[in-house]
Amino acid sequence: MTITIHASAETDRRQRGLALGERFAADVAAGWEGYSRLFDDCGISREEVGTIGRRTLDVVGEWAPDLAEEIIGIAEGAGLEPWQGAALNARTEILARYRPATVGECSTAVYLPIGELPRTLQTWDWYAHLRNVKLLWQLRTEAGRRVTTFTEFGVLGKIGVNDAGLGLHFNLLQHEQDGEELGVPVHLVARRILEEAADLAAAEAIVRSARVSASTAITVVASTFDDSGARRSGATTFELSPAGLGIQHIEDGGQLLHTNHFLDPELAKGERLTPVDPDTNFRHDEMVRRQEALQDPSLAARAEALHVHREDGAALCCHPVPDSPLGEQWETLLVAGLDVDRGELICRDGGVCAPEQDAWIRL
Repeated sequence: MTITIHASAETDRRQRGLALGERFAADVAAGWEGYSRLFDDCGISREEVGTIGRRTLDVVGEWAPDLAEEIIGIAEGAGLEPWQGAALNARTEILARYRPATVGECSTAVYLPIGELPRTLQTWDWYAHLRNVKLLWQLRTEAGRRVTTFTEFGVLGKIGVNDAGLGLHFNLLQHEQDGEELGVPVHLVARRILEEAADLAAAEAIVRSARVSASTAITVVASTFDDSGARRSGATTFELSPAGLGIQHIEDGGQLLHTNHFLDPELAKGERLTPVDPDTNFRHDEMVRRQEALQDPSLAARAEALHVHREDGAALCCHPVPDSPLGEQWETLLVAGLDVDRGELICRDGGVCAPEQDAWIRL
């Protein structure tokens, strides 16, 4: 496995996308091929993927035309059609229409010690055959804001932080209403928050502006200093779903833990994952038991607190089952934390149990 690091010099959307696509054409194409294999494995026809990709461009063009321009630029630079670039960014929405319940996905912990820097952590669990799509990307917006995001080649955003004191973590959810209509890709909601929001209220406004068709928990962390010089922090998990919006909020001294099921009681009535595979509940319960360790000042120590495998009772660190179908081969591909004070993303390649525990990248 490997993480590619790239800093874009361009602020023009189309030119930034074009430059990234040209430089990493082979990687973007490999990501497209990897998702094409996954769509095939899930029984999704190439024709249907094309239709969704084209419709997604229209949806994004209405909601955030600048992001649509960047998607088109990346596709052009990489030698793909614009609809293919849009389909890459809508891969969650495509899978939400067809895929069976998953047996992997991410775990997130956020703790806000009073008067101190927020302490955050998440794993990124995804399909093992896509382990080489990882991109750590830094850019500046037209307004001059610095954004750093961990994402995939061709996808505009995911986990990330900006230099305005705000960052976010990202966990997929599944609701019975997912996929009924095509909405804004949830990865683009994350990217827009990183670009435009400096506080939780601005992030919430962006979330509420997006009609989504795939469910996701976006946990936004913000920290600033008041007039007396005291640090004030807050964090909100927005559970986005076609069925509505759930919100869990904490202030200084609080802790948020999230895996891949709804915590909002109303949205939980349409939960699609836990009836099939309750591992998300097991992971959440295990994190609750380890909540003190997940408050440790050391990111490495917090990561070590997730050193639990499925055979131990919860797949906080997950590995593919040998000889399982392509769409069931899950692996923890990344561990990440946010430094919202410096506007930096800290991550490590591989799972919690990977060697070289101190090989953290800070950007």
